[in-house]
Amino acid sequence: MNSAIIKGKRIIRCTIYAILHLSGIVIIFNPPCPSLVTMSCIDFFLNRRTIRKYSDKPIPEKVQHTILEAGRRAASAVNRQPWHFIIVEDQGLKTKLAETGRWRSFIKESAFTVVGCHVTDDEVSRRWGQVDVVIAMQSMSLAAEVQGVGSCWIGDYEDKEISETLGVPEGVKVVGLMSFGYPDEEPAQRPKKPAEEIFHYNKW
Repeated sequence: MNSAIIKGKRIIRCTIYAILHLSGIVIIFNPPCPSLVTMSCIDFFLNRRTIRKYSDKPIPEKVQHTILEAGRRAASAVNRQPWHFIIVEDQGLKTKLAETGRWRSFIKESAFTVVGCHVTDDEVSRRWGQVDVVIAMQSMSLAAEVQGVGSCWIGDYEDKEISETLGVPEGVKVVGLMSFGYPDEEPAQRPKKPAEEIFHYNKW
C-alpha cells in the first residue's frame, strides 16, 4: 500500500483523540466520515496488529504517560507490583538493542521501547512476577492501540546481554521487551485458530 495512504489513515486515527467512558466507548472528534462517529474499545482490541515499522513522528508526552500508566495500574498477585520498567528512548541504546538481536532490528525505529522486569526477592514475586509483568505490558499495548500507537512484543533477548546494556541489577529478571511508535505499515489480519479448537468449557 502507498506509504502516503498508510500515513493518511494513521493520521486520522491519531487525530481521533479519545475519551474513554465507563461504557467503554471511544468518542471521536472531527471524524473523517459518519461511520467513525463512535468506535468501541473492543473493536480496537480485536483489530490490533503487531507493528514493526514505525514513522519518525514523536509520541507526545501525554500519550506516552497514558501508555505507561496503564501498565502501572495493572493487576498483580497480592498487589505485590514486583515490576520495574526501563523506558529506552536514547537512540544509541535503541540501536544497540536492535543490532544485538536477530529479530529486533526495528527497535531502532521505535519512539521508545519498554523492557519489563521483576524482582525476585520474595516467594510471591519469584512465582508470579513474570505473569504480573506480562499483564502490565499487555495493558500498555492496548492503551497504545486505542491512541493510535503501534507496538510489538519482543522475546528475542538474552537476560545477561540486556542486563549489562541497561544496568539491570542482580536479582532482577528480564521478562520481555515491547517497542512502541506510530505505525508506518498496515499489516493484514493473520489467520487465527477457530474458537472451537481452543476453547474448552468446564473440561478439556
